[in-house]
Amino acid sequence: MLYVIYQHLAANGHYVPVLNLLKYLTFRTGLSLFTAQLVVAAMGNNFIAWMRTKQGKGQPIRSDGPERHLLEKRGTPTMGGFMILAGLVVGTLLWGDLENPYVWTALLVTASYGLLGFLDDYKKVTKQTAAGVSGSMKLLIQFIIALVAGAVLVWATHPATGEPAAFSASLAFPLFKNLLLNLGWFYIAFAAVVIVGASNAVNLTDGLDGLAIGPVMIAAAAFGLIAYIVGNVKFADYLQVHFVSGSGDLLPFCGAIVGAGLGFLWYNAPPAKIFMGDTGSLALGGALGTIAVATKHEFVLAIVGGLFVLEACSVMIQIAYFKATKGKRIFLMAPIHHHFEKLGWAEPTVVIRFWIISIVLALVGLATLKIR
Repeated sequence: MLYVIYQHLAANGHYVPVLNLLKYLTFRTGLSLFTAQLVVAAMGNNFIAWMRTKQGKGQPIRSDGPERHLLEKRGTPTMGGFMILAGLVVGTLLWGDLENPYVWTALLVTASYGLLGFLDDYKKVTKQTAAGVSGSMKLLIQFIIALVAGAVLVWATHPATGEPAAFSASLAFPLFKNLLLNLGWFYIAFAAVVIVGASNAVNLTDGLDGLAIGPVMIAAAAFGLIAYIVGNVKFADYLQVHFVSGSGDLLPFCGAIVGAGLGFLWYNAPPAKIFMGDTGSLALGGALGTIAVATKHEFVLAIVGGLFVLEACSVMIQIAYFKATKGKRIFLMAPIHHHFEKLGWAEPTVVIRFWIISIVLALVGLATLKIR
């Protein structure tokens, strides 16, 4: 909003020296990060106390999960993702370019998935059951939202924004500077799979205090850098990546994710005072997927977000093996973070080691920008 005001004033010949700083993406990103963190921190204790009063027994704990969860996590309120979304939305609206279609698409996907997650959390809390919105209904709604977002992103990269129509529906591959695969309108379906897959993968990762929010911030920081590079014609040309006009304005959005995540982690660090719930995990995963599609780095998301992929694959493998062998399991428990808990690892040990893996994977993903 403030950037749009600055542009309007500048276009009408009103020069305000201080506001001139708003033309710099990096400056607005720093303010977006700080604003989002400040909003979450300000909500913190009062919001948690209010949610504890409203939710009573808090988030239902799986009876088949690690035994200590039944004792240590019972009564902890959920829906903390609302705090994250509040910081993210305020930070982006204040410091983002609100005339950029990428920014609005990412915001609306995030908010829509957050609302879906809220409904899921609300049903779980009120009925004190692990089953919220039915899985099939949740997936249907996620795909409808993602298909609309995919169509908008294809439209947003048409010649009106300086990109050839052929590229808008094409896949770019890491490590290959000239390789593009034109999927036509099938690209919209592919984009939807990326967004929905990322959303549910983050949701599956959110099972321990601080486990999901750390890798989300790491991935957001990595994709903020990617968005900045592919949205700058000089940097894109130097690194021989495909230039996507306007995608650089996703950097303040990524900064807001990091800032909101830092603010939330203060309360979500072990032992957590509040869980993000599906309200946060579905929304943040959808945000990462949308950014990856907008920047044409969908495959790099599988590297940077490799921890989320591992968590999701562990669940799918466990279910498939369980059905094929009529009751046998590969992991002691899925998702895989619970497997390590069952092996005797302390919760902070699992969380910190998974964060380390996320940092390494983010660096590997960023390395693909140079290795071409």
